Amino acid sequence: MTKFRPCIDLHSGQVKQIVGATLKDDGSAVTNFVATQTADHFARLYKQDGLSGAHVIMLGPNNEEAAKLALETWPQGLQVGGGITIDNAEQWLQAGADKLIVTSWLFEDGCFSEERARALCDRVGRDRLVFDLSCRKKAGEAGWFVAIKRWQVVTDLQVDEATLHRLSQYCCEFLVHAADVEGLCQGIDEELVACLGKWSPIPCTYAGGAKDVADLDRVAALSDGQVDLTFGSALDIFGGSLVRYEDCVAWNKAH
Repeated sequence: MTKFRPCIDLHSGQVKQIVGATLKDDGSAVTNFVATQTADHFARLYKQDGLSGAHVIMLGPNNEEAAKLALETWPQGLQVGGGITIDNAEQWLQAGADKLIVTSWLFEDGCFSEERARALCDRVGRDRLVFDLSCRKKAGEAGWFVAIKRWQVVTDLQVDEATLHRLSQYCCEFLVHAADVEGLCQGIDEELVACLGKWSPIPCTYAGGAKDVADLDRVAALSDGQVDLTFGSALDIFGGSLVRYEDCVAWNKAH
């Protein structure tokens, strides 16, 4: 059944909500919110409310200390992503991550590397890996394509049923940000949510554009309960005025 999945997005060491597609190589981004609390505050809140499976995403450099603080607060309760490679994967598991979220490292010169996916799976185990298939549209082409390197590079890997089935042999979950609507609070990509519900053979979390607690019902209906939903900039704990965190917690308890 669809669940609310929380997040801790880290940018320059602070908990922030940014407009996803605006994150640049120099670290600049259009920012919706900067928290006064540190990452461990949110980890403690999620632990208190039993919200397992939250993703901690390091958006660029200088976020490692903040991420480790969150993991120390709730060991084996959070997933961590952003700059994960085969060289540091085991270090992040030792730091307390329940699962590792991997994106850009799976690509070489913009092309998906099955060899890398297999090697990482062999190293840490399929049940500890989440593949981030955050995606964008391409001009003149139908469907969605995985975007890497802070969502600035759109690859040739299409998000479709064949891709999800192929990659599911190397990971136990997918995380999919709809990068074109991320941080805008203008509504979810309903077509993408419906497709993920039909296509994904493993648990999948969607993020991007959610703006009302009713979006949980909408995602549940569109995906037949197969896709979870993350709220970001719309959420009151991240400075939003559209969705109350306590309503999301209550929704989970009721379902």
